Amino acid sequence: MWQRFYQAWLKKRLKDPEYGFLFEPPEDDAVVCFDCETTGLDPKRDSIISLSAIKIRGADILTSESLNLTFQPQQTVEGDSIVIHRLRNMDLSEGLAPQEAARRFLQFIGSRPLIGYYLEFDVAMVNRLIKPLLGIPLPNTQTDIAELYSDLFYQPWFQPEHEVFDLSFQGIRTRLELPGLGQHDAFNDALMTAMMYVKLRHLQETKHTSATRSSTT
Repeated sequence: MWQRFYQAWLKKRLKDPEYGFLFEPPEDDAVVCFDCETTGLDPKRDSIISLSAIKIRGADILTSESLNLTFQPQQTVEGDSIVIHRLRNMDLSEGLAPQEAARRFLQFIGSRPLIGYYLEFDVAMVNRLIKPLLGIPLPNTQTDIAELYSDLFYQPWFQPEHEVFDLSFQGIRTRLELPGLGQHDAFNDALMTAMMYVKLRHLQETKHTSATRSSTT
């Protein structure tokens, strides 16, 4: 009920009717996993330098239907960021203007649900770009991998007091027994997150099926 009310509230405040498709039923049953690489970790001050998004349909990760964008830097990319993302200022010189990149991203995701790892940060970064276009933040429903993982594996009554429940990207990957992809960039991180999502959904379905069988026996 709250989600429907919020969607209706956002739709009334949509500044550009060209983006009304964000409130239409999704074109298909796919979801979109995306990841941003940024100049830093402050959504109010830093900017996106690259973004990748990949569609997932059921258990299929559609790498052939991915979006990969580089952005013209809005500020100098510093050494620490270059070490992490391996993107230099010269690498970004041919990137898209932020508003054009935002348009392409919105066209790609449509009204599909969004998936990500600590998605709140990436969504905050994207919202800085799209609010001038739309007048509103992203209206898409959002699922965070860390929350899915926590719902499945966190058992406080069995958790030793001295142990911290590991929600790190590598911790989740290791627990799910997924292979590492090497280079840290937006596409590989989006792909890895998509693999986590598919595995977690499979585990959810298995758990639900087992619980249903137990309740009927």
